Amino acid sequence: MALSRLTSRSNPLKPLASAALSRSISTSTDPLTIETSVPFTPHLVDAPSRSVDTSPQELLTFFRDMAMMRRMEIAADSLYKAKLIRGFCHLYDGQEAVAIGMEAAITKKDSIITAYRDHCTYIGRGGTLLEMFSELMGRRDGCSKGKGGSMHFYKKENRFYGGHGIVGAQVPLGCGIAFAQKYNKEDTVTFAMYGDGAANQGQLFEALNISALWDLPVILVCENNHYGMGTAEWRAAKSPAYYKRGDYVPGLKVDGMDVLAVKQACRFAKEHVLKNGPMILEMDTYRYHGHSMSDPGSTYRTRDEISGVRQERDPIERVRKLILSHDLATEKELKDIEKELRKEVDDAIAKAKESPMPDPSDLFTNVYVKGLGTESFGADRKEVRTVLP
Repeated sequence: MALSRLTSRSNPLKPLASAALSRSISTSTDPLTIETSVPFTPHLVDAPSRSVDTSPQELLTFFRDMAMMRRMEIAADSLYKAKLIRGFCHLYDGQEAVAIGMEAAITKKDSIITAYRDHCTYIGRGGTLLEMFSELMGRRDGCSKGKGGSMHFYKKENRFYGGHGIVGAQVPLGCGIAFAQKYNKEDTVTFAMYGDGAANQGQLFEALNISALWDLPVILVCENNHYGMGTAEWRAAKSPAYYKRGDYVPGLKVDGMDVLAVKQACRFAKEHVLKNGPMILEMDTYRYHGHSMSDPGSTYRTRDEISGVRQERDPIERVRKLILSHDLATEKELKDIEKELRKEVDDAIAKAKESPMPDPSDLFTNVYVKGLGTESFGADRKEVRTVLP
């Protein structure tokens, strides 16, 4: 990526608050302009500028946040193999730029809803490592009280509405959230995220149709990692140009491995949908792990393909190169940040292991409206076993 400095850095050097480093590194907010790695590809809309405004502080924050997400997903892999995480578990490593770039363009008043590959999106919305690992291990301190697991993260106060296990089902829900936003005149938007594997779902097109009719402020974000489970996109989609799938709805193809391109696209899309109704963003990204922990991820693609993406397009390495080439930090300082992040992740895991398991009676909570008095019977349908709280 080409970069030109608009003004010289004048703020005093300060350390990152969360990292103990040998010397200070830049937290300057002086503006920088960076050109995206590749042009945006538009459909029925003029593409945004490739020149993205940022700052040394933002680049270092991007590096730290994405490196933390990478580390926590690798740790989740180990916890799953140690049988401390049970059930389904879908990891996000490789796709971190989508979650981080999107958050950089919006506010916590905007809403996000996604599918089951939700750990990093939850962290981007303000979730903590302790809440995340506790939920993964089915503990009470988890974001869903240990009852949701990997696929059902949730943070209503920050307008993160999941975490959904049914393929594609979150998209109509996201359009419904956008309907509420418009109805209440909130001047906010909803990002409804799905993968290329869900892009052929009929419910997606139905929801998009009504959203376009009603000019709802919803952005459909297709995280195209090129494999729906183990099926390559070209084997499942006659037209894999997902940003054009809306036909009458504008779309934009984005390099989803470039955090600044994602930021620019999401900012552009938010402004557009508030005035004109829905839009599709196709994020061209890649997952390093298999579809889930039961998938080795190497039977339908080659190891050379995976390593090639790591070497040429890795989102963290892109930001690392920018930071180093513009002397915002040294290689050692960035390694120190990564070392500190490993400790943060390890500490969160240790605390999560200490969190208690839910009480068996919790099985009956959060099912019906409180105080409804619903009765639960045994298998014979005669004996009342409990009254749901």
